[in-house]
Amino acid sequence: MNIDKAFPSNYLKASDLGEAQPVVIIDRVEIEAIGRDKEMKPVVYFKGKEKGIVLNKTNSNKIVALTGSRDTDEWIGCKIRIFATETEFGGETVECIRVKAAGGEKAKPKPAPEPEPDELDTIDPDIPF
Repeated sequence: MNIDKAFPSNYLKASDLGEAQPVVIIDRVEIEAIGRDKEMKPVVYFKGKEKGIVLNKTNSNKIVALTGSRDTDEWIGCKIRIFATETEFGGETVECIRVKAAGGEKAKPKPAPEPEPDELDTIDPDIPF
């Protein structure tokens, strides 16, 4: 038996990915109570997948860089690649999930809606000032 199967998680773990580096599409980001302390953290979920990734600063900042937006609502529909690797944490080497561009291109957030016309749009442009 694979020991990772003995300790199932509600969230995606590095061991779930193995050597795979799938391209996924962001479906939503939710704030959830995580761990024993029930600390509120963002979790990014993907289209067609049950488990999401609990976001840390590293992955959050990478998604911001890839999408060009700090607003998680604008991440929806963006393609990213996720992969397992290792990092140092608390003086130990641990497995982790990281994020990178899907195929080298910048992730593309959904376009922002057109702004509503406002009062300034109706001012006569021929009036000099």
